[in-house]
Amino acid sequence: MITISCDVCKKKMDDPQYGRNFFYYASHSVCESCKDSLELNIKNAIRSRDPFEINWFEKYVTDSLDKAAQKGKA
Repeated sequence: MITISCDVCKKKMDDPQYGRNFFYYASHSVCESCKDSLELNIKNAIRSRDPFEINWFEKYVTDSLDKAAQKGKA
């Protein structure tokens, strides 16, 4: 059996199924609850950003994941 742990909250996911209970963002494996928190954070940041720039977005996602992994929560 394969076990993957979330890079953010360190929770172990038994029987991981990509796109169902774990996801990859910028080379980080993320559980579903951390993914939801991350997407909410990103959505709020995007709404306040005008004009939208893809370079800024990619850097923001990477930085958000790195910070969340250090803190242990999204």
